[in-house]
Amino acid sequence: MNLIDRNALRSVVILAAAILAILTPPAGRAQDAATLVEKTLVVWAAPGNLTQHGGSALTLDEANPDAFDAIVFAERRPATWMAGSSGYRRSNLEQDDWPRETAGPDEFVAIAIVYSRDDAGARVAAYRNGTLFAQYPIDSLQEFDSDAVVLMGPRHLGDQRDVFVGRIREARIYAKALTKEEVAALEPGRVDATDTLWAWWDFERSGIVDKTGRFNEVALFGDAALVDGALKITRDGAFLARRRPVSALKSLQSASVDPVFDWSEQRHIPRQAILSARLLRERLMADPFRPRWHFAIPEDSGVPGDPNGCFYANGRYHLMYLYDRAGSGFAWGHKTSVDLVHWRDLPDAIGPANLGEGCFSGGAFLDDDGTAWLSFWGLGGAGGIDLAKSVGPEYERWEAPAVGRVVASTTPGVTETTRPDGKKLILGSADPSNIWKKNGKYYVLTGNLPVLNAYGRRDDSPADMRGDRLYLFESQDLKEWRYVGIFYQRNPEWTDDSEDAMCPSFLPLPSSPDGGPASGKYLLLFISHNKGCQYYVGTYDEENDRFIPEKHGRMTWLDNTFFAPEALIDGKGRQIMWSWLLDNPEDSNRGWSGVYGLPRTLWLAEDGTLGLAPVDELKSLRLNPIETTRRLAANESSTLENVVGDSCELELTFSAPLSGKSGVMVRRSHDGEEETLLYYDADRQTLCFDSTRSDSQGRRVLESAPLKLRDDEPLKLRVFIDKCVVEVFANDRQAITRRVYPARDDSTGVALFTERNDGTSTEVQVKAWEMAPANPY
Repeated sequence: MNLIDRNALRSVVILAAAILAILTPPAGRAQDAATLVEKTLVVWAAPGNLTQHGGSALTLDEANPDAFDAIVFAERRPATWMAGSSGYRRSNLEQDDWPRETAGPDEFVAIAIVYSRDDAGARVAAYRNGTLFAQYPIDSLQEFDSDAVVLMGPRHLGDQRDVFVGRIREARIYAKALTKEEVAALEPGRVDATDTLWAWWDFERSGIVDKTGRFNEVALFGDAALVDGALKITRDGAFLARRRPVSALKSLQSASVDPVFDWSEQRHIPRQAILSARLLRERLMADPFRPRWHFAIPEDSGVPGDPNGCFYANGRYHLMYLYDRAGSGFAWGHKTSVDLVHWRDLPDAIGPANLGEGCFSGGAFLDDDGTAWLSFWGLGGAGGIDLAKSVGPEYERWEAPAVGRVVASTTPGVTETTRPDGKKLILGSADPSNIWKKNGKYYVLTGNLPVLNAYGRRDDSPADMRGDRLYLFESQDLKEWRYVGIFYQRNPEWTDDSEDAMCPSFLPLPSSPDGGPASGKYLLLFISHNKGCQYYVGTYDEENDRFIPEKHGRMTWLDNTFFAPEALIDGKGRQIMWSWLLDNPEDSNRGWSGVYGLPRTLWLAEDGTLGLAPVDELKSLRLNPIETTRRLAANESSTLENVVGDSCELELTFSAPLSGKSGVMVRRSHDGEEETLLYYDADRQTLCFDSTRSDSQGRRVLESAPLKLRDDEPLKLRVFIDKCVVEVFANDRQAITRRVYPARDDSTGVALFTERNDGTSTEVQVKAWEMAPANPY
């Protein structure tokens, strides 16, 4: 988790007084140092008890990446103050000779941490009530700039499990290393010189306003409150301050409520919120890379952006999406659709609002009584597997956690326990699959990346800790779960020791793209984080609760672009999947990130392999059809006129026999400087996606997927182009999906091409459609 929440968003307090900091010169104006290097942190604090662990009375956090310096209490040694830091880089862990705190809950002590450097190097000095109690050298000082935030309570943004419990009377950050004499002269409420103050909170006299004016947006979370002239923090409280640009604050001067939070639960919606919503929609619609009909996260950060918790009920498709909700944490957004094309937003299903510390990935299950269950990786404490539930028919509100933690982790994603014979048992407790039901019992799988990272990557790691692996659990009542065993035996000829198994989906495989009766085989979808989406087709041994893989395949071959699969069985019996496209550049400044590949229907082909194709519902978006036939010489290209080259579908049939390369150039500029090539290489028997000339932002690579056509089999390509997303499907058994980011406005051309050495020509039957937008913006 990387932002404070703790179920306290409703109690956020954003000071209207912060606006006055712009209009009135503050008592102690901070120096405008662009970067803070040498510094002194000072706090007058009274610990609420001497048995607490690891919280911070004052933290300065750079946030991205999470690098911090802090005045931490009792992290490494009970009742001992220390200089906390990211990775302990500026902390001394040898604290046996340091004094232990003895102050009671009503006694304030002055703690100062000084960070200095000279020709001899960098060092840290720590003082209690003006007396030096620790001094030591460090490698270097941490730099902080205008994006830094200040915390009181949690130790840092990246880990908020430990919180300082007690009262804080005053806190200061100096933009200099105070001398021993200057530290000894410090008094609360009195500052001799303000030119070196970088931040200053005098809670007794000025409330939670930073008197320097630097940190002009301040919030209290949870049970944090001003009590008797001091900031009081409990286990559920926190203080956060950051810098907001002056122009943004000026726009709030006429607002009676904060446009981000306070109005959301009130009857009155301020005009600023309405204008912002409209401007956001208009801005996103104008984004040249935002897809128009591929599933896209509505706004905010979809990194990670896994599809999650999809299920079909009462004529509706439900699809959850993992995203990082600004100001809160990781949550599952929720959308529904009746046609797999047009989606309606619902409130977040799960996240910090009902879980406290958010969630990562998981699956969904519809029980016999119509109750929908979400299985997910919960982030509270050490983490583990949690469940949420909702009763239809709308499934708009979710109870989470529904039954308490069902598989508890001992460290994040790992559960260490013992076997009946007393031997250690190490299990994964991350990224659960969908639940399924058999003979009245419930089953779920858990992923193994944290186990692999902890135990399976050394040269001497045991064989049973290496490579992809899933763990099977069963339950009679969805409350108490028992570990059953390893779900399948991996084949090292298919996957290597470096690959994990996460984001699993385990469902029966239909016998046709239209669904119908099940084939008797099962499909296990999963990812390895380093190599992306892959799958096993095999037999489910229900008697022994084991899966026997018979065929292995991948959905990405060069990198991990096609990532995090999620699938469901719909009312027709179809298995339909989505996947997150990981090859997105930095989208944080665009207001959104996170795109999925088209929904694919999956089935067992006649030869026992996996069949795959886009769902038929996408045809409802087709507009303005074009149909033509072209004959290409051995090495010729032919432009297709009037094709809407950034939002279209193409159906291309190349006549057999095939040799050399046959395909299409898309997102092509007039002079060919930018272009993306999609083709079949008959000599290498591969489907190819060449983005080496696509743009300057994306992954410029040549990806090849195995595809063997019969001598008399024509090549049938279905190509989908939707702004930055390009997908190519071949002969209902292979596909490649990637994202490209052309810089030129004229990169909308489409042209057929062949490269053959036998001198023969090729006939190509062409169908093309403009695709209508389906996303609301």
